[in-house]
Amino acid sequence: MKALTWHGKSDIRCESVPDPKIEHGRDAIIKVTACAICGSDLHIFDGVIPSMESGDIVGHETMGEVVEVGSENKALKVGDRVVVPFTISCGECFFCKRGYFSGCERSNPNKDKAAKIWGSSPAGLFGYSHLLGGFSGGQAEFLRVPYADVGPIKVPDGLTDEQVLFLSDIFPTGYMAAEFCNIQPGDTIAIWGCGPVGQMAIRSAFLLGAERVIAIDTVAERLALARESGALTLDFRDEDIYDRIMELTAGRGADACIDAVGTEPDTMSGFDAVVDRVKVATFMGTDRPHVLRQAIHCCRNFGTVSIVGVYGGFLDKIPMGSAINRGLTFRMAQTPVQHYMPILLDRIQKGEIDPSFVITHRATLEEGPDLYKTFRDRKDGCIKVVLKP
Repeated sequence: MKALTWHGKSDIRCESVPDPKIEHGRDAIIKVTACAICGSDLHIFDGVIPSMESGDIVGHETMGEVVEVGSENKALKVGDRVVVPFTISCGECFFCKRGYFSGCERSNPNKDKAAKIWGSSPAGLFGYSHLLGGFSGGQAEFLRVPYADVGPIKVPDGLTDEQVLFLSDIFPTGYMAAEFCNIQPGDTIAIWGCGPVGQMAIRSAFLLGAERVIAIDTVAERLALARESGALTLDFRDEDIYDRIMELTAGRGADACIDAVGTEPDTMSGFDAVVDRVKVATFMGTDRPHVLRQAIHCCRNFGTVSIVGVYGGFLDKIPMGSAINRGLTFRMAQTPVQHYMPILLDRIQKGEIDPSFVITHRATLEEGPDLYKTFRDRKDGCIKVVLKP
C-alpha cells in the first residue's frame, strides 16, 4: 500500500510499504477513505518529537471502511464506516472505565520508556513516535486499529466523510478545551492559536455559551476564519496582547484562556519566545512556552487556563507565582477522544456544527509531502489539509 512515512526533519515521503495485518483478535483493518494532517504532525515534521524512526508511518486523524475484523471483535463488521480516535484505548483498565481513555494503562507497549520521562505513561497513539507505542499511523491506504471494539465510532448514513473526520482529534480537542473553561453566561474566553484546534475551540466556546471569544494569531486567513465564527481577533504582531485583553475586559482579564498553540509559537511573538528558541537550539530547554506564560498573565483572578497545545518536556520560566497568588485553575490533557465522540456526533447530526468549515485543501496521498510544507509554512491560505487515498 501507499503511505506517508517519516525519514527525518522536514522529510515526509509517500512510498510503498507492507499492508497491515490482523495481529490480535480485537483488531480491525480499515480501508482509509479520508485522513488529515494535524498541527501536531508538524511537530514530527519539524523534528521536535523524540523516538521517531526512519520509515514510520505518520498520521492520527483517520476514517474509513472496515475490510477485516479480528475473531474477538464483536463490535464491528466488514463494511462498517467508522472514524478512528487518535488515542488507542483498551476500554477495560482503571482509566478507561472512568472515561479517561487517553490515560489507558495497557495500550502503550513502550510505557516503561514513557514513564521515565513523564512519571507514568499515557495511552498509545497512532503515528506519533515509539515513545507512544510505535503504532503505524493513518496517512495511508489501510490502517490496523488495535482495540477496535472500543475506539472507532460508526458513522450514520447521510453524513459525509468531511463532516465526521475531525471526530478523530481536532473537534474533540477543541471542544474539550472549551469545556475545561467551565463557561458561564457572560464569559469572555481568550484563545491563543487559530489553527484547526483553535478554530474548533472558538466554535465550541460559543456552543457552550460564551458571550465573547477573543482569538489571537497573526495569520490573516486564520484570523478571517475566526471572525467568521464570531470571534474578536487580535494580531499579536500589531498590538500588545496583555494590554488589549485588559482593555477589553475593564482590567479584569479573560474569564478563561486556552493555549491551542503548544511548544512551537511564532519566533516573533515576543522576546521570551526568541530566548526559548535559542534554549531549544542549544539543548538548554525542551519546549517553548511563550503562549502559556501570556495566557496565565491574561487570565482573571480565579479564572481557568486550559491547555491543549502539545508540550513534551520541561517548561522554563512559568509564572507560577502569578497563578498561585491569583487562584488560577489549570486544566489540560491529551483528549480522551472516545468520551467525546458520541456527544459531538450528536451535535453534528443535529446541525449545530459542521466541522468541515475548517478545510482549505483537499489532495491525494502523493501530494501529502508537499502539503506538509505548505501547512507548516502557512502558504496558500492553508488551515487544514484532508487527504483522500
